[in-house]
Amino acid sequence: MTASFVHLRLHSEYSLVDGLVRVKPLCKAVAGAGMPAVAITDQSNMCSLVKFYKTAMGAGIKPICGADIWLASRDEDGPLSRLSLLVMNAKGYRNLTELISRGWQEGQRNGEIIIERDWVKEAAEGLIALSAAKEGEIGHALLDGEDALADSLLAEWMEVFPDRFYLEVQRTARVNDEEHLHAAVALAERSGAPLVATNDVRFIKQEDFEAHETRVCIGEGRALDDPRRSRNYSDQQYLKSPAEMAELFSDLPEALENTVEIAKRCNIEVQLGKYFLPNFPIPIEGMDINDYLRHVSYEGLEERLAVLLPKDTPNYEEKRQVYVDRLEFELGTIIQMGFPGYFLIVMDFIKWAKNNGVPVGPGRGSGAGSLVAYVLKITDLDPLAYDLLFERFLNPERISMPDFDVDFCMEGRDRVIDYVADAYGRNAVSQIITFGSMAAKAVVRDVARVQGKSYGLADKLSKMIPFEVGMTLDKAFEQEEMLRDFLKSDEEAQEIWDMALKLEGVTRGTGKHAGGVVIAPTKLTDFSPIACDEEGGGLVTQFDKDDVEAAGLVKFDFLGLRTLTIIKWAMEIIHRIQRKAGDENLVDIDRIPLDDKKTYDLLQKAETTAVFQLESRGMKELIKKLKPDCLEDLIALVALFRPGPLQSGMVDDFINRKHGREEISYPHPDYQYAGLEPVLKPTYGIILYQEQVMQIAQVMAGYTLGGADMLRRAMGKKKPEEMAKQRGGFIEGCANNGIDKDLAGNIFDLVEKFAGYGFNKSHSAAYGLVSYQTAWLKTHWAAPFMAAVLTADMQNTDKVVTLIEECRHMKLRIVAPDVNNSEFRFTVDDDNQIVYGLGAIKGVGEGPVEAITECRAEGGPFKDLFDFCDRIDLKRINKRTLDALIRAGALDRLGPYFHEEPKAYLADIDRNRAVLLASMEEAIKAAEQTSRSHDSGHMDLFGGLFAEPEADVYANHRKAKELTLKERLKGEKDTLGLYLTGHPIDEYEGEVRRFARQRIVELKPARDTQTVAGLIVNLRVMKNKRGDKMGFVTLDDRSGRIEASLFAEAFAANQGLLQTDAMVVIEGEVSQDDFSGGLRLRAKRVMGLEEARTALAESLRLKVAADALKGDRLRWLAELCGRHRGNCPVTVDYSSSDARALLQFGDDWRIDPADALIQALRDQFGRDNVFLNYR
Repeated sequence: MTASFVHLRLHSEYSLVDGLVRVKPLCKAVAGAGMPAVAITDQSNMCSLVKFYKTAMGAGIKPICGADIWLASRDEDGPLSRLSLLVMNAKGYRNLTELISRGWQEGQRNGEIIIERDWVKEAAEGLIALSAAKEGEIGHALLDGEDALADSLLAEWMEVFPDRFYLEVQRTARVNDEEHLHAAVALAERSGAPLVATNDVRFIKQEDFEAHETRVCIGEGRALDDPRRSRNYSDQQYLKSPAEMAELFSDLPEALENTVEIAKRCNIEVQLGKYFLPNFPIPIEGMDINDYLRHVSYEGLEERLAVLLPKDTPNYEEKRQVYVDRLEFELGTIIQMGFPGYFLIVMDFIKWAKNNGVPVGPGRGSGAGSLVAYVLKITDLDPLAYDLLFERFLNPERISMPDFDVDFCMEGRDRVIDYVADAYGRNAVSQIITFGSMAAKAVVRDVARVQGKSYGLADKLSKMIPFEVGMTLDKAFEQEEMLRDFLKSDEEAQEIWDMALKLEGVTRGTGKHAGGVVIAPTKLTDFSPIACDEEGGGLVTQFDKDDVEAAGLVKFDFLGLRTLTIIKWAMEIIHRIQRKAGDENLVDIDRIPLDDKKTYDLLQKAETTAVFQLESRGMKELIKKLKPDCLEDLIALVALFRPGPLQSGMVDDFINRKHGREEISYPHPDYQYAGLEPVLKPTYGIILYQEQVMQIAQVMAGYTLGGADMLRRAMGKKKPEEMAKQRGGFIEGCANNGIDKDLAGNIFDLVEKFAGYGFNKSHSAAYGLVSYQTAWLKTHWAAPFMAAVLTADMQNTDKVVTLIEECRHMKLRIVAPDVNNSEFRFTVDDDNQIVYGLGAIKGVGEGPVEAITECRAEGGPFKDLFDFCDRIDLKRINKRTLDALIRAGALDRLGPYFHEEPKAYLADIDRNRAVLLASMEEAIKAAEQTSRSHDSGHMDLFGGLFAEPEADVYANHRKAKELTLKERLKGEKDTLGLYLTGHPIDEYEGEVRRFARQRIVELKPARDTQTVAGLIVNLRVMKNKRGDKMGFVTLDDRSGRIEASLFAEAFAANQGLLQTDAMVVIEGEVSQDDFSGGLRLRAKRVMGLEEARTALAESLRLKVAADALKGDRLRWLAELCGRHRGNCPVTVDYSSSDARALLQFGDDWRIDPADALIQALRDQFGRDNVFLNYR
């Protein structure tokens, strides 16, 4: 059958604004319908091109590449119209790429990419144009009845695209389709222009229409039933078969034939899989790039060896030769594979970073296995010392691009990218696009919003989907019984779910790849179209990371690693301290001893909060069991702490062998091969790293390391037929080495089992080193290190709370923020105390902090609040910021009741802050007045009206009502996220001790029930095997913390009381916790404070003198008691001038001893005259 129709207008999901067509299903459907070709014309982009080209070629369909563009009108402010362009040949492909890139860089207005007419004319060669039917400008003219205009526009475009301009007609059951068609046919007859039929496809099957509408609404942020939303699509815009199209256009057969003609005229070959390396400028004349790489490598080797191998080392020549041989082998491979430029470029920007104060990580990923990288200072780990293999990085038997991932300090990363752009040309360097798709939790919320369902329902449904990487709706449905039941019982939820399933995974928006940077040898648009932001900055390629590599560009990974920033900040503080002390021997983090006993002691105690990679709960347990005592153990930790090894029992074997509870065998007690000892010794005979898998094949079966890398990849993929082939090769290789074939077979099976878990040792080693550096800093320079870590996390209050806890645990003092001492970051003062950073106060941004520090640098410390407001630029600090500063304690020093001495300071703190809060308004007014009179020049009439320093600025506010402890602590909690100057339990301390006699720190394990009171600082909810919820709460009473576990019944009964920051009293039994080495509490009963009072207090006692209960007072007391009815009796210690009695109120007047009641009575009768009496 001859082809009768080809679809030439189609939007895939990459159009982002509309289109639901996914590339793979499209190619399947086209092939199934017997169409020989298909075009994708996405809106103003070519993002899907490489994926589409590969898939279509694979399916035996001819891919036609194109794009829909928005065209600017002839007149300045005329309406935009569409034009559809298709690529005929290589020249056209280049032109379309450049046209679209130019639209992004120069034509962005109001979120649309608008292409000027002249640009199209310049780029018309090699392109076919379709008039875009009623949405094109010719279509606009025809529908407006302006035939003369339509004629002149058609003539204009037919001149730009001679024999390549087609009038497009559609029948998609949309408004004006038919009117336009008749006018267009008439125009074609008048002018002789060819017609072409399209179906403007947006989805593959007709029933996808609803889903497509939903997608468009999600993009526009409107609801489906919103009368104002644009309804531009019909359910006819699906991928119709040639037969359906033939029936639809039976009156215009030539319009169908032309689609096939156009398909024949469009022929492009996209070159994929060939790499184009950027050129590296060689500084030495007469050298080619290979010689230059050799030259710098040998220079670098001498520098490295000067440190590694002093000349007087025994067997110096022999040891040196090992390095020279490895270097020669690597250089040979790199040059033969054509990658010297890659190494030199990476060397160049890393050198620039190190010389310009941007910290660089010691390496990551497999790149650390290369000696060339080490001598060029790309990495900082000697690969020979840690058995790191070059072939794991660059395998001569498998041509693929080398891939260095380079970690930079977060602050400096963009500076390095900037340097690269300057060095290689701004039009040759860009970042890489990423496509964000609708993920499980988000798509549910989006669909619900568009369908007009309630927010609560969407929230409930979304929260039932577990939060883990790679979670899909199907997986969630399988795992969560609650979810299945909910969908069964709730029709609306089911509607959301059905639609969400259709849209899950559809591309929704674009972003930037965190680290990828591409450098083109010429300009970027020779390889990939580019996109950017409205200002034309922030370039990204329109192809994602896989596609951009396929198109031949080389990707460099610039990753930001926060830990490097932390180390840098810590070093700055340390060097400042050292210089102050006159110590010239400054710490160099790259030269610290790697066998420092104190550091390993810290690690073995698992005090690893804030230590890179080792902070998680599970990791801490592992460390406690493993007790690392050398860098190899640290490297192993990271490789061991993964689901595979943990579940396979590998971890336990490793630990038992290390501590001598199990004999070490290479690799298994039943089948050993002595030759494997050097390979497996560092991991006690366990096969832990991919590198070891490769070495076993090399040692036993005589594989080359390149071949061994292929074996490792095959084992990872687990294809049975491939494995059988490899197994035969392995056994045969072993036989050549005289190794028995059963032994060889058994070892192969063992290796295969572990190869799946194998970890890349190069990565592990480099990151292990960074972990060690942070542990070393924490051991020897605790305060500067913790200050740096706190700064890095200052925006994340929950994290700050944990870190401050850790500081207290480490016996470091933390000083409240203070506008006269604090910087934006956390710092360390002369007494080695950590000074709180102003940047960590919520509601105080960088702007206000800069204003404060600039002012302070200019005019010295602030004297009082009025001086502060007067000097600071009030445009940069508003009332909210000022309020936050006061509540956080940052202005304590400026108040009238401040004392240096800690006890006196705490005694007056509430009064001090109350006065500051009260005088804030006046201080701001005074400052504004001063600045106004200053601006108008009415100042020094009497030599400055406010010049007398004796005046008490706080005179009007000294009587302000002092803050209660609750208010002060709430203020700190709101601004700092934690309690700094006290603890909520302080308020109840005296009272709580009457029923919870021991503080947490004094608890001992015992069989009988004990009572513990404290504040809930942490709450975890888990499910047991039956699916019941259980809770773990951490109680804190300032003396210490204890974790209490509530099992199913106890948890269900007390769920209401369990909230963070709630004060609770728990009865339960205390036992030893083997897991954390501390104590734990198994809760039997949980009470809120008021319940505990009622249960445990005998009565509420008031001490009153007769004249305090005169007149209205008695009625007031009765009303108050009436409002708080409960079970606790009230007794009054009543005294008049000549008598005293203890009276008990009748049972009708029993009260509930709530905080509000007690506070009201205390305000009335005085703090010490109201208290609870306990049995």
